[in-house]
Amino acid sequence: MDYKDYYRILGVNKDAKQEDIKKAYRKLARKYHPDVNPGDKSAEEKFKEINEAYEVLSDPAKREKYDRFGAQWQQYTRSGGRPQDFDWSQWTAQPGGQAYTRTVTPEELEQIFGGAFGRSAGGDFGGMGGFSDFFEMLFGNWGGSARRSASGARSTRGGDTEQPVQISLEDAYRGTTVSLQWEDGRRIEAKIPPGVKTGSRIRLSGQGRAGPGGQPGDLYLKVEVLPHPTFTREGDDLKITLPVDLYTALLGGEVKVPTLDRPVDLTIPPETANGKVFRLRGLGMPNLKNPQERGNLYVTVQVQLPRNLSQKEKELFRQLRDLRR
Repeated sequence: MDYKDYYRILGVNKDAKQEDIKKAYRKLARKYHPDVNPGDKSAEEKFKEINEAYEVLSDPAKREKYDRFGAQWQQYTRSGGRPQDFDWSQWTAQPGGQAYTRTVTPEELEQIFGGAFGRSAGGDFGGMGGFSDFFEMLFGNWGGSARRSASGARSTRGGDTEQPVQISLEDAYRGTTVSLQWEDGRRIEAKIPPGVKTGSRIRLSGQGRAGPGGQPGDLYLKVEVLPHPTFTREGDDLKITLPVDLYTALLGGEVKVPTLDRPVDLTIPPETANGKVFRLRGLGMPNLKNPQERGNLYVTVQVQLPRNLSQKEKELFRQLRDLRR
């Protein structure tokens, strides 16, 4: 079993005050939060590790026991003892012992994460899938996915649920709210942040299946962004094919380019070739991790030849042809 250095995980000293521990946790949790790193398994594991460290160091009872164990562990390893020979039994939490459960209140989460993360993260640090074997050895199964009720009966955290949702490209651009109706009558309003793409997963803590006497699991919304009739998307960039009349392509001029926000003017230089691509910076999709950053819009010119020419127009084109010869 590996020893967990919770102080190192949070990047604080062993004599750190509670306010310093909270600040360190808040900084790391914002960086590795699943809503900021959708689909990133390594970030999710790091987030669970950070939560476990904060669960211990923010609770005086857990921290006191952890410090006592840590002192003995360091003394043992410094004397040359092998981890596999260490006597873990004296530290193993017994089922009938003290329950060290601490549930974080929504108000505390608001202070730690701020409004958006506080509402989406939920109040149970075990909701990300339970604690490590090291944590369970020291503190028992009180803080993880399996708990005991006040009567002593074992309760189990409910399972996670995945629900597909479809949204338009405009909704992915601006962000939106989707409403879900469960069979049990529950109605859930879920916020979809700007910049999501097909495959993005939005975690709703405690909105999954209920467990036998325990906390519900989490609900994961799997996003599908529907195809758009005008734009195609590549990452945070958008692409569009823009029809341009022959005269503007030859002589130059301005054309209107549609975007997901508002039309913009594009200057077409004289003698612009068919297939010419123009890059409009910052007119693509917002970045999911940083919505203030946006991709680009790439405009491909498609020169339109005039049709139904009059006799006079045909004659002028013949003259132009002869001049070019």
